[in-house]
Amino acid sequence: MSLSTYRQEQRADDAARAEQRRLDAAAAEDRRAERRRAEDERAARLREQARADREAARAARGQRRRERAEARSAALTPENIYRRGTLGLVAASGLASLPAQVLHFVGISALLLPLPLALEGAAWVMAAGVAYADARGLPGWVRWMLRTLVVACAAFAAHINYGYGLSLAGHGLTAADASTVGAGLAAVTVLGPAVFEIRQWVSTIAAAAGGADERARRRHAARRRRHHRKVLRVANRLVSAAPFGDLPAEEAWARAWSIVHGCDEPSMTPKLHQRAAESAQRMRKAQQPHTDSTNAEKSLEEPANRSTSELEESTPTPSAPIEAESRLDDLDPVPVVESIDRPVTRVAAAESTRPRRATGRVPKSARSARPKRTAEQLLAEARSVTADWPVEDLTAEAIRKAVRTAPDKARGLRDTLRAERRDQADPIPNGEAAA
Repeated sequence: MSLSTYRQEQRADDAARAEQRRLDAAAAEDRRAERRRAEDERAARLREQARADREAARAARGQRRRERAEARSAALTPENIYRRGTLGLVAASGLASLPAQVLHFVGISALLLPLPLALEGAAWVMAAGVAYADARGLPGWVRWMLRTLVVACAAFAAHINYGYGLSLAGHGLTAADASTVGAGLAAVTVLGPAVFEIRQWVSTIAAAAGGADERARRRHAARRRRHHRKVLRVANRLVSAAPFGDLPAEEAWARAWSIVHGCDEPSMTPKLHQRAAESAQRMRKAQQPHTDSTNAEKSLEEPANRSTSELEESTPTPSAPIEAESRLDDLDPVPVVESIDRPVTRVAAAESTRPRRATGRVPKSARSARPKRTAEQLLAEARSVTADWPVEDLTAEAIRKAVRTAPDKARGLRDTLRAERRDQADPIPNGEAAA
């Protein structure tokens, strides 16, 4: 091997070792970066967990505060204060009255120790019996009997305590002080049962009264019983005939209503259905066009102010009395309006072999009276004229020109004709219209 070849190999080995060192250094740097990144992520997770723990602890403290506040609010309601305060007064009354009775009876004999306990306990047991009778809905005489026993026991205990207070006059108390102590012991003995009985009385009234919804429900039931006695009797018979609990009260009421009135819908009767049908018929009549006195005057004056050539039609001889009829049932016919300033002058036209053509406005005295068309005649004429008209052409102006009538009458005819077209296009059954 020559020297040059050896040096080339040595240089190649040095280069390979240098490259390997570079690769090792890069790999080590990558490992260090990966470790730093893992450590940073772990630290971030720890910080996030600590923050979440702090927020959870803060939320838990807030929840506990809210729960305590709600508990305080629930405990400090007037109802709870009254109930618990009453029980506190009862306990204080027992603690104040019982020792005096024990001392009184033990002073007589130690064998009488159970007597004050039995006396005081009897009063409270009878008071609890009143509450039980109210809860079970027992007859009133049971409650009053228990109340009588409570009063008897409490009065006897108050008498014992009053006597014990008076007996303290010879033990360092003046007569006035002893009398005050006796009166106080007697009052506190009666106070406990009295307060407990008042509490029970108020609770019973509150339970019977209920809330606003309960009062409204009771008033509704009372009105239903008062207004529909026949239905109530039938419903009660249905409920009593069915097995207990099988027929609900509302279902029995619906069946009884159908039996008595023949209507499946409660609150509806045949008379009410008849009234509804009559009201619907009156409403349809009221929506029809009608003739009033103003329209009559306009209709009489309009043709009189025109000449025969302007009217473009001959003037027929009236064969029926002039009368304006209204579409409403209760209105009277409208009479023809005549002038009161001067008498009516009737002038007969001169006989002529040929008709005379009007060359100007004809005086009122020379005009022939045009017969007044009734509302039915006007509507029939409008129907015949507009039979082939589309609905879009049924306007008041077009109808006024076609049948030569007043604008307000034309509007009434327009509404009537359009309503008839709608009824023809979408007929409504009589039963549904009445309903």
